[in-house]
Amino acid sequence: MTTSALDTSVLFQPYDLGSVTLKNRLVMAPMTRAMAPQGIPGQANADYYRRRAEGDVGLILSEGTVINRPVSRNEPGIPFFHGEAALAGWKSVIDAVHQAGGRMGPQIWHTGTAPSASGWKADGEMESPSGLFAPEKPAGKVMTDADIADTIAAFTQAAVDAKRLGFDVVEVHGAHGYLIDQFFWSGSNQRNDQWGGDSLLKRANFGIEVVKSIRQAIGPDFPLILRLSQWKQQDYSARLANTPAEMESWLTALSDAGVDVFHCSQRRFWEAEFPEVDGDNGLNFAGWAKKLTGKTTISVGSVGLDGEFFGAFAGKGSQQTDIGRLIQRMERNEFDLIAVGRALLSDAQWVQKIQRGANDELLGFNPADLAKLA
Repeated sequence: MTTSALDTSVLFQPYDLGSVTLKNRLVMAPMTRAMAPQGIPGQANADYYRRRAEGDVGLILSEGTVINRPVSRNEPGIPFFHGEAALAGWKSVIDAVHQAGGRMGPQIWHTGTAPSASGWKADGEMESPSGLFAPEKPAGKVMTDADIADTIAAFTQAAVDAKRLGFDVVEVHGAHGYLIDQFFWSGSNQRNDQWGGDSLLKRANFGIEVVKSIRQAIGPDFPLILRLSQWKQQDYSARLANTPAEMESWLTALSDAGVDVFHCSQRRFWEAEFPEVDGDNGLNFAGWAKKLTGKTTISVGSVGLDGEFFGAFAGKGSQQTDIGRLIQRMERNEFDLIAVGRALLSDAQWVQKIQRGANDELLGFNPADLAKLA
């Protein structure tokens, strides 16, 4: 017999995301798989996402898919979201997800000057706001106004294609030290023109224009998600907004530009964003984003990876583990949706097991699963 000391019903309430109704509050976080040969998703990719839909994930977000811009990916197997063959592959993915009763959106992406983890070298020169990866770390070329205009157009076309193919939402990757985030961050954006400056709001102009252009092209009703982070792969301690006021000016401008949902990435979702303001148990990044903008927010960060997770879920030991903290924050309406990454990568039925309290069936994250589309 499997039981849970925790009432997880708050995770399984439906949620209306504009014109799209989600069956529950659980989102599959984007996770780079780099298993699309020649950038084209095939049957294995479609089956991978279909299995999560069959497992009752409320909203599936694809791995990062790159826009039609030279050197917009930093690994060879990252899928394209442009070109006839790749888009046909994505059409097969969304059709499979819908047939399984799921909802899904692609995450559209440009990796900027982020280097390859595998040592792969692209056929061309990387680009970024100031030809930097991080402070005093040159990489790639400085983008011209023409480069920037073409990149905005490429993001926009990818969003239009997502809607045309039948996806339910689209997410723009503006986090983790990739291109849009490289414009946000003072450590990589040292421009003094309209695309840079001495404040976060000034450096946000590129991201704002990307959002405005997409919103105009896809219309008012197609949900647009923007993923953001304070931390960077270049510097885990980096912060874009150091105060709630600075965060408010940044997020309000993006909200006004057309963002429907802020997907707020932090390494551990239970950590307070501004503990100096509301204490160590205060609002996390997604909580502050919701408070400051009134928009839907998705939180994410290490769900299901806590070492005490299985015991707490079974009613053993402290409930102050990630699942206990998650339920507490969801019950107080701090944020609306929660994204799960690695736990879902290893266990396509993770959501169903959580719902029925089948703690003894949870597989846990296995690093070996990173090498396959399980």
